[in-house]
Amino acid sequence: MPLRLSAAAVSDVGPHRATNQDSAFTAPWGAAVADGVGGGPSGDLASSAFLHRLVAGVRGPLVLDDWLQRIRIANWDLRAHVEHDPSLAGMATTFTGLLTAPDDTVILAHTGDSRAYLLRDGGLTQESHDDSLVQVLVDHGLIAESDAATHPQRNIITASMQGRDEDVIAIVSRVSDVGDRWLLCSDGVTDYLTERALAPVLATGSPMTAARLLVELAIRSGSRDNITAVVCDVVPDSLDPGSPEFSGAAADRFREELESA
Repeated sequence: MPLRLSAAAVSDVGPHRATNQDSAFTAPWGAAVADGVGGGPSGDLASSAFLHRLVAGVRGPLVLDDWLQRIRIANWDLRAHVEHDPSLAGMATTFTGLLTAPDDTVILAHTGDSRAYLLRDGGLTQESHDDSLVQVLVDHGLIAESDAATHPQRNIITASMQGRDEDVIAIVSRVSDVGDRWLLCSDGVTDYLTERALAPVLATGSPMTAARLLVELAIRSGSRDNITAVVCDVVPDSLDPGSPEFSGAAADRFREELESA
């Protein structure tokens, strides 16, 4: 049976940043978070352009091959921006998306250090694997997982969307159940909140309530980054395909385009 998402996103620039480089979108057929890579030029443009191109014209679930093609096109769009304006060379974004298919599966697409979590039957599991230097150190047993959150090089990532043909993204198709709750979030959340802190807040109320509480808790916990939480409930399908709603930098850019039209 086809599934849909009841999703909400909250994105905050945070108390220590001047610009929000996080972007998010939600729709009944998909949701995602993208975080412009720190230290590069125009991270807000990278994250927002990638998501806008990804969802342009989508009105419902797509098969895996179609989602893969859309991801490639969205990545090529980053390259087109750089070719038009060479000063943007090096801009990049993470991407973690939950995308629905025309059956009972969801597609998790991921690159970078934003994360996806699944809350099912009261248990929370991390479903994405960080593309980061610290995660490599943990995987090879060089540092303990408990030390990763405070490692001085925790923000160095090893994969992202940069508009290159060789960019790598992990794709997994999952059978999902009505009642599942997913969290997609930027590292402004997970660098400051442990899974033990995440779980009870994620389980609270509606997707919008949970997303707001997670962002507020990250701010109170001292987050020094942009903070974005996207909470998605898996629910039975409806006839309404819905249009995407944007948050963070993607919403800012959407408003700018409307005002200049």
